[in-house]
Amino acid sequence: MDLLKNIFKGDKVIWIIFLCLCLISIVEVFSAASTLTYKSGDHWGPITQHSIILMVGAVVVVFLHNVPYKWFQVFPVFLYPTSLVLLAFVTLMGIITGDRVNGAARWMSFMGLQFQPSELAKMAIIIAVSFILSKRQDEYGANPNAFKYIMILTGLVFLLIAPENLSTAMLLFGVVCMMMFIGRVSSKKLFGMLGILALVGGVAVGILMAIPAKTLHNTPGLHRFETWQNRVSGFFKKEEVPAAKFDIDKDAQIAHARIAIATSNVVGKGPGNSIQRDFLSQAFSDFIFAIVIEEMGLIGGVFVVFLYLWLLMRAGKIAQKCDRTFPAFLVMGIALLLVSQAILNMMVAVGLFPVTGQPLPLVSKGGTSTLINCAYIGMILSVSRYTAHLEELKEHDAQIQLQITTDAAAYSEAQTAAEPTAQILNNDAKFEDENDYLTRTVDER
Repeated sequence: MDLLKNIFKGDKVIWIIFLCLCLISIVEVFSAASTLTYKSGDHWGPITQHSIILMVGAVVVVFLHNVPYKWFQVFPVFLYPTSLVLLAFVTLMGIITGDRVNGAARWMSFMGLQFQPSELAKMAIIIAVSFILSKRQDEYGANPNAFKYIMILTGLVFLLIAPENLSTAMLLFGVVCMMMFIGRVSSKKLFGMLGILALVGGVAVGILMAIPAKTLHNTPGLHRFETWQNRVSGFFKKEEVPAAKFDIDKDAQIAHARIAIATSNVVGKGPGNSIQRDFLSQAFSDFIFAIVIEEMGLIGGVFVVFLYLWLLMRAGKIAQKCDRTFPAFLVMGIALLLVSQAILNMMVAVGLFPVTGQPLPLVSKGGTSTLINCAYIGMILSVSRYTAHLEELKEHDAQIQLQITTDAAAYSEAQTAAEPTAQILNNDAKFEDENDYLTRTVDER
C-alpha cells in the first residue's frame, strides 16, 4: 500500500479519470481495430501496440508528476523552435514530394516511428502562454505586451499547422483565446481581434470560393480547401433523401457513425459486439466515440462525457488552490485543450459538427498524441502535488497557531484560577510582615 502511495502521488481524482479513460481505450480500440486486424492479418498486433504506448504513457505520467512544476517553464525554450522547424519541414516535404496521408502532410518518421510535430507545438504554446500570462500580471490585469507576445508565438504556429490541419490550428487558437480571457487580457483587445479575424476570414473565404477547385488543389497551402469546403457544405446542406435513394457510400464515415449511434439503445450491444466498426475506416481514431456508444450505449457515452467534464472541474479546483499564477494558468490551459478536443471529437461523431481529424484524447488509438496527452496528465498531477503541499503547510501553520492560542488560553485560565490562592498567600505574607514589624517595635522599646 505504501508503495502505491509513493507511485500514485498527486490528486487521486485525476488518477481515477486517467485510469478509467485508459481502460476504456484498451477495450474499445481492441474492438474498433478490426480493419487494421484484417489488413495486417495479426489479431493481437493493433491492441498490443496500443497497450505498449499506453504503458509508456503511464511511465511518462509517473515521471512528470514527480517533476516540480517550475521546470515546465523551461520546456518551450527548446520545444517551440523545434516544433517550428519540424512543422516547416513536414509542410515543405509534403509540397516537394507530395507524400501525404489522407491528403494531408501531418506526420513524419524518425527511426521507424511516426509522430506529429503539431502535438509538440501545442504543448509548447500552452506552456509559453501560461508563462507569459503569469509574468505579465499586475493589479489591473494582464500587461498589454502579453497580448502581443502571445499573438506572435501563436500566429507562427497557426500559419504552419493550418494548411495541413486547419481543425487543430483553430482548436489551439480557441484554447489560447480562452486562456487569455482567464488571464485577464483586455476584453477590448480580444473581441476586437476576433472581429477583425472574422471579417478578414469571411472575405478570404468568399474570394477562394470563386476560384476553381482545380486551381486551389494545385496551390501550395490551399490544396485542402476543397476538402474543407465539401465538409462544411455537406454539414449545412442536409436534404431529406428517401431510404431507397440514399447513397451510404457518399459520406460513409458519417453514415456509419450515425447507424452505430442509432442502433445502440441505452445499454448498447456490449464490448466487442460492434457492427459498424467494420465499415468505419477511422473507427479506432476519429470516430471511436460512435463505437463507444454502439457497444456501451447511452450510459457509456454519458459516462465518457462525464469523465472529461470531471477532469475540467477538477483542474479548476486545483487551479484555485494555487498561490501562484503560472501553475494555475498551466492546469487550466491543459484541461481546456484536452476537454475542447474531446468535445469536438464527440460532436463530430454524433453529427453536431463537420468532420475533422481530431482524436478522442486518451481513448483513440495513437502514438504521439497519446504520449503527449499522458504528459499533460503528468503536469496536472505535478501541480496538484504542489497544491497538496501548500494545504499541508497551511494545516501545519493552523495547528501551530491553534496550539499557541490553546497554550495562551490555558496559561490565562491557570493564572485566573491561581489568583485567589495568590491573594491569600499575599495577605498571609503581609500579615506576617506586619507581625514581625510589631514584634521588632516592642522589643526595641
